[in-house]
Amino acid sequence: MRLLHSVWVRAALVVLGAVGVFAALWWHGPAWGGVADAFRAVEWRWVAAAVGLNLLSVLVRALAWRTVIVQAFEPPHPSFMLVFSAFSVGLFANAVLPGRIGELARVAVLNRRMRQPGAWARLLGTVFAHRVFDLVAVMGLIVYVMLTAHIPDWAVTSLIAVVVVGIILFTIAVMGARSDSYAGLEEGLGAVRKVVRLARYGLSVMRRPAAAALALLFQLLGWTCQLFAVYTSMRAFGIHEPLPAAGLVLVLMNVATIFPLWPGNVGLVQAAVALPLFTYYGVAKANGIAFGFGLQIIEASVGIGVGLLFLAREGLSVAMLRVMPDVAQADTPAREQSRAEALAETDAERARARLSG
Repeated sequence: MRLLHSVWVRAALVVLGAVGVFAALWWHGPAWGGVADAFRAVEWRWVAAAVGLNLLSVLVRALAWRTVIVQAFEPPHPSFMLVFSAFSVGLFANAVLPGRIGELARVAVLNRRMRQPGAWARLLGTVFAHRVFDLVAVMGLIVYVMLTAHIPDWAVTSLIAVVVVGIILFTIAVMGARSDSYAGLEEGLGAVRKVVRLARYGLSVMRRPAAAALALLFQLLGWTCQLFAVYTSMRAFGIHEPLPAAGLVLVLMNVATIFPLWPGNVGLVQAAVALPLFTYYGVAKANGIAFGFGLQIIEASVGIGVGLLFLAREGLSVAMLRVMPDVAQADTPAREQSRAEALAETDAERARARLSG
């Protein structure tokens, strides 16, 4: 068990996993000449449509996050452009760095522009609330795919886990926001206690049904845009399958990236997309692999392209994203306020001492 805590051991396991995936694709995958031919036959007008839909999805999901932020803070509230900038930097970090650094990156970027005390903790809570709405949208997508398409057996366990976690988190979010008695969840949970406490500061939106419904609507619209982005990407690669096939691809892409072992989980995503398309829809493996790479490039082009623009606008670098503070470094607003009051009292005592001297 101690070996698993070693950074070098974990890095070696990730490298071995990546090598295994790429070896399997190379030896058991399609003829790579066919993959090249599939790229040469791409219809670029469909690619442009897919990029536009992905950009629209990002805009709408940023609106959902701002809706949550507005409920968690007193005026003045950050403008949509500031929220969109932070959200885009987070997408960029998730695309180019392993782990979910992007969630902390967007909090850190926006926190630099917030004037309210305790903004870091509240923003971290809004990310939690935003992800709760995300899970509701994902569960809707999963139900749609289960009713209209065939889900591979290897993905069923992961999807069941997503649905169960989503139901639990949504229930805790709603009940925790509406009843202070759920504050008892913070006691006796060790490291989890702080996460629960921070999450509660971002759940103000749950107390206002209209705002919660609006945030959820934006998230649903964002995922709908992503679904049609996948559908148009399939058209770009000559895959003329119905919308449920696009839903299956979107679900499996998210299953393949639940645990980002290396940037983008490249290779694993392509296998997760191509095999079901070949098995259930008769799509040639070469076309499926090419589509998997193309779809990931299309999605990354928005996250990386827009993210780089806003990263430069914020005066940040990729190296800075690697050292973003974590949850352990975030204080709750009450604690930050107490710290500020203590510092003020110390300053006052020093001033009195100087006067008496």
